[in-house]
Amino acid sequence: MDMDGVLVREEHLVPGADSLIAELREKGTPFMVLTNNSIYTPRDLRARLLRIGLDIPEGSIWTSALATAQFLETQRPGGSAFVVGESGLTTALHNIGYVLTESDPDYVVLGETRTYSFEAITRAIRLVEGGARFIATNPDEKGPSREGSLPATGAVAALIEKATGRAPYYVGKPNPLMMRSALRRLGAHSENTLMIGDRMDTDVCSGLEAGLQTILVLSGISKSETADLFPYRPTKVIGSVADLVGNTEDPFDTKKDDSTATA
Repeated sequence: MDMDGVLVREEHLVPGADSLIAELREKGTPFMVLTNNSIYTPRDLRARLLRIGLDIPEGSIWTSALATAQFLETQRPGGSAFVVGESGLTTALHNIGYVLTESDPDYVVLGETRTYSFEAITRAIRLVEGGARFIATNPDEKGPSREGSLPATGAVAALIEKATGRAPYYVGKPNPLMMRSALRRLGAHSENTLMIGDRMDTDVCSGLEAGLQTILVLSGISKSETADLFPYRPTKVIGSVADLVGNTEDPFDTKKDDSTATA
């Protein structure tokens, strides 16, 4: 499941989110909380969630930074990167043995930060022009804040792409690569896993492309009227995760549908 807009909204718990997580843990149902935000480490996010009353194990949090690090480890083990981002991304890359450098790196890796530096962006442009491969953790163009929208990874990536003529490879949602890496982490298969999200363009799209059933919650970005504009549909639309409490073993009401069909 996605985090922002599904479990939390602007540092507040979505009603029913704590009950949903408690039910999943009580029944022993494996789950993973996904986020395209690459700023924080799983430990940071666990602490943030605990402060608002949501107890999610560190190992059940999967970020675009972790997915990016895992991808780079398979592509070029022991490589080097120039990073524009925060500790969530730099820690993930350090943990796979990457060297962070401004001198002839294998990759320029762009993540999210609240303090994008013109100097760092300029350096990234020059390194990409010099032959470094361009990776971005996610394509989200903007993020929310109390004051309004903030430019996010996708917007800055567009700036670098425009200046260099080199498009980045995005690892995070809606790239099904992130979904598959989370499935491997869970030890699960797409046939018996579902994706819960609040965005049609990232959560539902990535779930569909990875072969999962999908649930769209209306507690975040996408609303019923905007969801209808997309050429694909989620398996189910609900108001919020509160609607799943008490029904996690059969979220699509198949037993009810079977009994109705029999009658």
